Amino acid sequence: MTGRAAAHRGFWALIVTQFQGAFSDNALKALVTFLGLNLVATKAQHASVVPLVGIIFSLPFIFFSMAGGCLADRFSKRTVSIGVKAFEIGIMLFAFVGLWHQQFILALVAVALMGVHSAFFGPSKYGLLPELLPENRLSWGNGILELGTFLAIILGGVAGGLLYEAFKAPETIPWELCSLRTSEGSWKDFLLSSGPQGRHSLSALILLVLAAGGLVASLGITRVPAANPTKPFRINFLGDLWVQVRRIRGDRVLWIAVLGNTYFFYVGALILQNAILFGTDTLRVGEFETSCLQAALALGIGLGSFAAGFLSGGKIESGLVPFGALGMAVFSVLLGLPSLTYRGVLGLLALLGFSGGFFIVPICAIMQHRPDRRERGSVLASANLLSFVGIAAASGIFWLLTAAAGGTTRQVFVMSGAMNLAAAAGVLLFLPDAFLRLILWTFTHSVYRIRVEGRENLPQRGSALFVADRISWVDGLLLMAATDRSLRLMVNSNLEEGRFLKLLILIARAIPASARLHPGGLIRAFREARRALRDGESIALSLGASSRTAARGFGRIFGDADVSIVPVRVERPRRGFGFLKAARVRFGPPQSRPAFRAERSRAPANDASESGPRNGAGPFSNTL
Repeated sequence: MTGRAAAHRGFWALIVTQFQGAFSDNALKALVTFLGLNLVATKAQHASVVPLVGIIFSLPFIFFSMAGGCLADRFSKRTVSIGVKAFEIGIMLFAFVGLWHQQFILALVAVALMGVHSAFFGPSKYGLLPELLPENRLSWGNGILELGTFLAIILGGVAGGLLYEAFKAPETIPWELCSLRTSEGSWKDFLLSSGPQGRHSLSALILLVLAAGGLVASLGITRVPAANPTKPFRINFLGDLWVQVRRIRGDRVLWIAVLGNTYFFYVGALILQNAILFGTDTLRVGEFETSCLQAALALGIGLGSFAAGFLSGGKIESGLVPFGALGMAVFSVLLGLPSLTYRGVLGLLALLGFSGGFFIVPICAIMQHRPDRRERGSVLASANLLSFVGIAAASGIFWLLTAAAGGTTRQVFVMSGAMNLAAAAGVLLFLPDAFLRLILWTFTHSVYRIRVEGRENLPQRGSALFVADRISWVDGLLLMAATDRSLRLMVNSNLEEGRFLKLLILIARAIPASARLHPGGLIRAFREARRALRDGESIALSLGASSRTAARGFGRIFGDADVSIVPVRVERPRRGFGFLKAARVRFGPPQSRPAFRAERSRAPANDASESGPRNGAGPFSNTL
């Protein structure tokens, strides 16, 4: 079997392993949640059960995620995954004992242990993706992983409700403990209560069998070497987190992605917990129907993640992030409207989740791609820890809004919408490239459709100089849309030519560089391009007709930067109207700096016009 085929098989084994783990997590959480809701003695306790289970599950991620990241870097991620699944079998045995004796406190401990299990698995799970898939399949792989995860969340949540209903014994449930009209009962009595005398241990037995299946699936994950076998283990996880956060903040895009990931899990947990009380208290439906509300949200996220991975077009498409945030804002606010039917709520939750999938897939891909391979596990562990800080914070905020302040579930939805709107504004403010990518993504999914050739020629890391013979402003947009790099265009344009071009140059952070400029202005353009390359950005320019002049001017652009030179050509219809017109962007093999300069110096002055059809005399023509 070839290496690519083995990696492909290992990827699907990882998907199955993750699906089983997420399914069991959520089935156990739902089972314990419904068990607690049927034990409470006061209204305050009733509103506190859902956030209590959420916090119990989240705290282990805060304490053990950094340890999981260290293991993911120090040992093979496959080995860590197998060990975690073996640990899950022991957890389900413990859950079986707790539910056999009908002790709610033991059931909560089992939920906490599943949190420990997932905290150790998370960094290895996400860290395996870039080791099993090439970069141009990373967004697709994340879409599949998130789709499988949220399908597991759906089925697990529904299964937990079904298991509770299937194995409870209605005639023996102490309903006098469940009345919300009495003020009697303490937290100590509640936690130490025996649950309804049903056969819930059978539920744990089913989850035990599934854990064994997950262990078998993990054996199929492709063997990968340890990324950093000498990495030391730190007991002080807060100190380790601080070191990783300082390292992450050195990469502005990565830091924003980590913050976005934390926010997504915060608002997702808030809405998910609110959906439970919305079903039981506002809509007054049963456990199964309430589980379906959670399922609608999770199904939407899964389908949205899959769609985002497909629509990313083989690259990391950050333009989908503000699009997803705006969708989450709109549908959250709509859920706060009065007189919604049960089916209407299901539909809006699904659409909210679908928007969330567009939000999270590019963020996950950025977090997996940008860190150095030797530190990837620790970076992902830090992101995992912070995401569950967000989940724990959501549980606290939800308790304050509902149990403490007496707010309604509709008000929680409206507040979530306001936060999502603020998140969209924050993305546009702190990551303006995402707004530009959104414009480009819309442009290439409405007016043009792009076919990219030679994507394998793009350098994996570092700055790059994309060089074309002739390029118009439309070609420049298509070139920017064809790559997920931070790409700046050197343009030959009078800024007074029109408001549209002024706005375009401003949004795209283009660098005006025309022979008509004052010599001092041209030098400033070269310095700006050199600074951009030094900061890790890429530059696109057109050689125009004066190839020798351009080749001699490269020294001013490069400086001492180690830059890859990638020849590029954009082909598109020059006339006609309509939507989704075909365009092609071709990337040639990267060339070294001396070889490229020598080649261009030998070329005749009119070589650009002889190499292919003229692309038009737009503002990107004859740059140098």
